[in-house]
Amino acid sequence: MMRMPISIAALCISLSAHAADAFDDKFRQLDELLPTATPYRTASGAPGHAYWQQRADYTLRATLDEAKRAISASGQITYHNNSPDTLHYLWLQLDQNIYKPDSAARRMLTAPSREAWAKAKGQDEGMKFEGMRGILAGREFDGGFRIGAVKTAAGQPLAYTINQTMMRIDLPAPLKPGEKFSFALDWQYNINEQKVLGGRSGYEVFEQDKNALFEVAQWFPRMAAYYDVAGWQHKQFIGSGEFTLEFGDYDVSLTVPADHVVASTGELLNPEQVLSAAQRERLARARGSDKPVLIVTQAEAEAAEKSVSGATKTWRFKANNVRDFAWASSRKFIWDAQGYKKGGTNVMAMSYYPKEGNPLWEKYSTQAIVHTIEQYNKYSFDYPYPTAISVNGPVGGMEYPMISFNGPRPTKDKKTGELTYSKRAKYGLIGVVIHEVGHNYFPMIVNSDERQWTWMDEGLNTFVQYLAEQAWEEHYPQSRGEPRAIVDYMRSRNQVPIMTNSESLLQFGNNAYAKPATALNILRETILGRELFDHAFREYGRRWKFKRPTPADFFRTMEDASGTDLDWFWRGWFYTTDAVDISVDGISEIGVSSKNPETEKAWKKAQKAGEPESVTDRMNKGMARRTEAHPELKDFYNEHDDYTVTNKDRNSYAEAVGKLEPWEKQLLEQGKHLYLVDLSNVGGLVMPLVLEIELKGGKKYIERVPAEVWRYSPKKITKLIVTDEPMVGLTQDPYWETADIDTGNNSWPRKVTPSRVELFKSEQRDDMMKDFNTPLKAKDAKTEAGDIKDEAGK
Repeated sequence: MMRMPISIAALCISLSAHAADAFDDKFRQLDELLPTATPYRTASGAPGHAYWQQRADYTLRATLDEAKRAISASGQITYHNNSPDTLHYLWLQLDQNIYKPDSAARRMLTAPSREAWAKAKGQDEGMKFEGMRGILAGREFDGGFRIGAVKTAAGQPLAYTINQTMMRIDLPAPLKPGEKFSFALDWQYNINEQKVLGGRSGYEVFEQDKNALFEVAQWFPRMAAYYDVAGWQHKQFIGSGEFTLEFGDYDVSLTVPADHVVASTGELLNPEQVLSAAQRERLARARGSDKPVLIVTQAEAEAAEKSVSGATKTWRFKANNVRDFAWASSRKFIWDAQGYKKGGTNVMAMSYYPKEGNPLWEKYSTQAIVHTIEQYNKYSFDYPYPTAISVNGPVGGMEYPMISFNGPRPTKDKKTGELTYSKRAKYGLIGVVIHEVGHNYFPMIVNSDERQWTWMDEGLNTFVQYLAEQAWEEHYPQSRGEPRAIVDYMRSRNQVPIMTNSESLLQFGNNAYAKPATALNILRETILGRELFDHAFREYGRRWKFKRPTPADFFRTMEDASGTDLDWFWRGWFYTTDAVDISVDGISEIGVSSKNPETEKAWKKAQKAGEPESVTDRMNKGMARRTEAHPELKDFYNEHDDYTVTNKDRNSYAEAVGKLEPWEKQLLEQGKHLYLVDLSNVGGLVMPLVLEIELKGGKKYIERVPAEVWRYSPKKITKLIVTDEPMVGLTQDPYWETADIDTGNNSWPRKVTPSRVELFKSEQRDDMMKDFNTPLKAKDAKTEAGDIKDEAGK
């Protein structure tokens, strides 16, 4: 540590910046990146006075053929043109066409690299059995929509063109602003086996009882979105970018085997026709219960598994103001439910799961639904729909209005039959239910364009999921959102900015889920504080529920409602791949000169005495000196050194002090300790400074410095710290709250980083002779012989 005296006047010199050869303004506004405000979307981030959005209402009829694993359906769509534009054609999404053998998604299959695919170092890198099975099965599966009649409401044929996963219907007459158009379609498709072909829906076969469970989504031609920013959103569906759709009312009739139980978006309109009296009574009782009530018990579900009904039942559902519709069907379903009513929310939380999901699902699923709604209501708006459903099936986690498909199950021991579940399965289930049910808020209600920006639904939802998990229990296992958990990703090289189209993302989960969730957590905890952030985030939800926001609307709303310029934050976290790495490079102590010669010369003498002893002086100790032998040679200068205070010094001091104002005298005498702290922005991402200062007396305290401290120089700054007593230590980001990727340079003095090195015993490898002479096990030998015989026969 170096201490230097300075005058009061010297403190007027800027201590905050170093000159830079090429100035990079990290705080320049986002005007060149964000779209210009319009009557549809204001500069404040709110919908404008002329905001509009389209609407599509559906009447759908579908039949599930369990034996053929197929859907046949028909329906009528009424499209409302609320835009100021005249439309000459309509676009629909045909998402099932991703399963056609010649689909773009299938033709685009690649490996990350030849080395990663063919020369994998471990199972995490290599091709899995399931992956290879999916590639080969996809070439044979007869998937995709088969479109039948496409007609007007009056029965006149309509011309249409199919382009991969998009379908254009040519209108018989231009559809003018304020008009609506109704048309009818017939279609059918084969349902994919989800565990073979993957995807966001599909069926699962249970080998033990030969029954199937169907999770049905993207099952009908859906109207593509048309909106002011993008026009028709008709980017092809190739797998990563999900969906953006129009709100509307749905009247849906689902014909399934008579012994099936159906879970669905919307409210059941005909319980008398599809439920028993006992089930209806249990359902009514569940509405007022404070814990889940079984509507279909495990015993009843197991009884249904033992036979297959040849009859059918039709379940009818109605859903208002939703952007999509999904359902699930199986005779294996156990069904439980619990009501939740508070504020503007009056919902039935319900779970559907096979016996293979117990005991995990009956304990946690519905409870997690209720918890999700309770927590998300706090941070956004009251849940407006009548139902919220979690279904256990083959899909690991996927969301639709009022219904979600979730995967984790217990493990059954193949020898003993014992059912157990791991910690990962338990918290995996709770977490995925919170996440997928939470998607009702983002993007099922706050209807962002998932086909374009995955982070707007996944990132925002993952952030609120993180908050909800913290409210589940103390020390909830770490998940996405914690700053320290994103550090490895922020260090990595193969990144793209968050503001990248969904289909071009690298490290999809970290980019679209974890990084934006972490950014928002830092914005809430470190930059804005909870009160400002929560108000702004709720305002975003309030403004854009049942509307379609863009990234600019989110950025602008958060700034508008918090009263804070955050352009630097959005630019760094969302538009770059910079990382947080702030280094404490050095500290100098600066003393304010008291001008008192008694004090100042004593200080200088002490500084001189503190210097290392000269090697010559050290080696000359004990040397014979002439002045020691002849004391008469000593005079005034042998008795006084350079630090002796003279009367002239005293007179000068008295004269100088006499000219000072009282406040100036007080400033000289206050005894503060001043330190110049040199900091470097190694990672490139400017962030606030969170400085933990340790004083000589043992006291520690935090000094928070806004990110704007970097405004004049984004690479190097010098921060002035003033303390009441000497500082003995300083740490930047002591709580690891900014996702700093190198904490080794965060402290002064530097701290030793503990680690471990593993020692391994050397092993001889590649001994082919030994491997060749290894005896075959009896069972293996028999099998091997049979295989060789079969090959010879071929």
